[in-house]
Amino acid sequence: MDLQKQTGARVAAAELRASDADRDRITDILRDALAEGRLTAEEHAERVEGVLAAKTVGELDVFIRDLPAAHAPSAYAPRSSVPHRPTPGAIPVDADEHLLAVFSASVRKGRWRAGRRIHAYAVFGSVEIDLSEALFEHRQVMIRAVSVFGSVEIRVPENVSLRGSGGGVLGSFEVDTLDSGEPDAPVVYVDGFAVLGSVEAKPRRGKMIADLLGRVTDHVARRVDGGLRKHLDH
Repeated sequence: MDLQKQTGARVAAAELRASDADRDRITDILRDALAEGRLTAEEHAERVEGVLAAKTVGELDVFIRDLPAAHAPSAYAPRSSVPHRPTPGAIPVDADEHLLAVFSASVRKGRWRAGRRIHAYAVFGSVEIDLSEALFEHRQVMIRAVSVFGSVEIRVPENVSLRGSGGGVLGSFEVDTLDSGEPDAPVVYVDGFAVLGSVEAKPRRGKMIADLLGRVTDHVARRVDGGLRKHLDH
């Protein structure tokens, strides 16, 4: 019965009318495939033309069916039950990390451990928080983003859930809602406000938590193997 329900949900999702955001997502995947050499320039142009003419989500999927990105957790999966606010008591009041940019820039990216609460303040400056290769040790992460005549840019892996609540005063506060297909995936919550500035949070296409874990595991395995070989040689 559960399998029948899941199959029916996928069919229903494929029949949904495609949005501009859906087309942008497929176009991004095709652009990356062109850069990686998976598609020729002619194939890329032909598929992009088809994407622009597609009317349903199912029609869009056809253009990436033979690409690795098509086998990642689908953005069209049925919506999960992730709440729009963190579980009471799950997030501490005090921040684990502060990022401040006053007439300057502050960047946090690469492999780093994301705390449960991160505060970012951009005043006539810019803050970049890139979680696409971060290590998530907590199920829920809260980012408090405040921009005054500045910008806060947040990027997350594709296979986490993303929620946002905030507003802008003569500015923009934009959070792309994202639902992971994995029930135990981390949830990133973004709140705050922008005054004559911008706050933007969205997924970084092609970046997955599992990819990083795999690379770390392989790296450790190679180091252990190399150490054993050196020991045996001696």
